[in-house]
Amino acid sequence: MKGKVKIDPIEQHVIDIVRKLRRNKRMRQQDLASILNTSSSFIGNVENGKNPAKYNLKHISRLAEYFELSPRYFLPEYSLPAVKKEVYS
Repeated sequence: MKGKVKIDPIEQHVIDIVRKLRRNKRMRQQDLASILNTSSSFIGNVENGKNPAKYNLKHISRLAEYFELSPRYFLPEYSLPAVKKEVYS
């Protein structure tokens, strides 16, 4: 039986930003995985939101360096409500 995965709004925000950057640069999940020294299946799991896989601060730091952005770019300008979105896996 599959359970629920809860995603905080801030986590979803980071996922959305990274996905948008990846698509704008016409990168494959495999390309992003190479930058983060991880697998393309990890990137897929993060992006589909039905898995507890998440980007961490190390990932954000590497992405900021690669895209020549501040790590702050990946975070919302203001705090987000602490309501978690439930996704059934």
